[in-house]
Amino acid sequence: MAQQTLSMQARTGRSNQRYGSNGERLVAGVVPLSADKYYVLLIQSNRNNNWVLPKGGWETDEATAQDAACREAWEEAGIICTITYDLGFIDEKRKPEQLTKDAPRASYHFFEATVEKMEKEWPESHKRNRKWCTYAEAAQALKDRPELLAALNKCTMQR
Repeated sequence: MAQQTLSMQARTGRSNQRYGSNGERLVAGVVPLSADKYYVLLIQSNRNNNWVLPKGGWETDEATAQDAACREAWEEAGIICTITYDLGFIDEKRKPEQLTKDAPRASYHFFEATVEKMEKEWPESHKRNRKWCTYAEAAQALKDRPELLAALNKCTMQR
């Protein structure tokens, strides 16, 4: 990915959101690993304070899903990361009753990434905590989000 200018303003809204051929929201995310691959960085969800992976909508002004994933990692987790592996697509795994207007059906494209740098302040630092977890801790934290657990299980971190 080309080095992007890091904005301290998180993007909001869905006016530039990309959608797939079946109307699903296209979401890009990262599984951010420590250099030794023993830890994964999780962030607190805005919605319910559960721990999740950094992810968000791939927008129309972003050339690739990788670009969107790296931007989301910066905005939500305050990390600069290098994509190391394309984990591929993960279909929506939430039940219909879990889908809402604010969280519609999605198609997820996840990438494994190595965290190069963590900043003390980032666009969403005022509303998100972050923590390093072992595989077992992360798998437990993500157990109610099968699409995120699937991304974790596809990555090459130490188990």
